[in-house]
Amino acid sequence: MNQKFFLRFVAISLIISVTALLRLVPHFPNFSPLGAICRFGAAHFSNKIQVYIVPLLAIWISDILVNNLIYSEYFNHFTIFYDGFYWQYGSYLLIVFFSTFTLKNQNSIKIICSAIGAALPFFLVSNFGVWASGNMYPNNFSGLMTCYIAGIPFIKGTIISNIIFSVILFGGFSLLENRYSILKPLKTID
Repeated sequence: MNQKFFLRFVAISLIISVTALLRLVPHFPNFSPLGAICRFGAAHFSNKIQVYIVPLLAIWISDILVNNLIYSEYFNHFTIFYDGFYWQYGSYLLIVFFSTFTLKNQNSIKIICSAIGAALPFFLVSNFGVWASGNMYPNNFSGLMTCYIAGIPFIKGTIISNIIFSVILFGGFSLLENRYSILKPLKTID
């Protein structure tokens, strides 16, 4: 039983990690696998610590690579955490939290609906962070609304990537579970 649990953990962790590294491939704005891997981890890990730690660790490692390889010209030193990272990670935590409830029993409709729904906390929290942390918008309600309006064109990439990466991750892993029964979750007694 422990070997089965370990192999499932390794397979899910590896899928999440490799998918997070896809951020290094050129893509259009906000087209990212991060929302999908948060939801995928929440749906497939049985241990509540793993649900949060594995996706966030994969995101953090991919952030280090993206910031120090792709965006290195914007930083004058090796960057472990970028300014305002906590807003982004806060939105990822919310996505994981809500996904532990919405994806408890998975089906295609729930997966697609939660993919679309996961764009909302990311949009609200990350744009709030832009408004609260910077000088781009006035520090009032009107400035906050202007910031949200300015972010609307970017939500399309978030929604599309959430759907595409969800289909790939959830569908692909379902195929793997059907092919290799050792990857199927252990049955629990209620």
